[in-house]
Amino acid sequence: MINEIETFLIENLQTIFDSIGWFGVVALLLFENATGIIPSEIIMGLAGWMLLAAHDAPFYTIFVGGAIAALASTGGASIMYWAANLGGRLVVDKMARWFRFDKAHIERAENQFQRWGEGFVLFGRMIPIVRTLINIPAGLARMPYGQFVLYTLIGSYIWCTLLVGAGYFLGHEWWRISGIVKQTAPWALLVGLIIWIVVNYYQRLRKSKPQLSS
Repeated sequence: MINEIETFLIENLQTIFDSIGWFGVVALLLFENATGIIPSEIIMGLAGWMLLAAHDAPFYTIFVGGAIAALASTGGASIMYWAANLGGRLVVDKMARWFRFDKAHIERAENQFQRWGEGFVLFGRMIPIVRTLINIPAGLARMPYGQFVLYTLIGSYIWCTLLVGAGYFLGHEWWRISGIVKQTAPWALLVGLIIWIVVNYYQRLRKSKPQLSS
């Protein structure tokens, strides 16, 4: 059933984009981040081509498109976060069955979350598969939602902008995005890690100010 839904959506992406444009992107990314169905590379790559390059949109629209996609991704990720947060392991096991999540991948995401802490939510957004499953350990650990949203938004913006830009420049050859992602993912991860270090340092600095003033 899940495979049929994924195939149907992929085959009809052009129709969806032609009919409702960026509203279609938002809906698909909400669905993708909440269920893990349909790789974001396909959604964003085609959006960069069909909704921007095909309409001769200026270069800066890549960053606008990345922002729209990041907001939608954060909304979808929040659904899975709250499902794990409120429902616990029981709901997570049900989601794994419904959406055919590999339990080994979920365990790997949980182990990485425990190893790297809440910052993994930020740079984990730029790792395929992990970027969706990282919502589960964040929810189970009851990571502060405001922090979850901030890290998800930043990581998703970097990832989505990269994919929209790739689709914009590749056009009809959008299918090459997977190969490009493999080459550029380490750099995106490095950027995400640097941003996380800066954000973490800033947060610690804010917490230490009241102690210094007292």
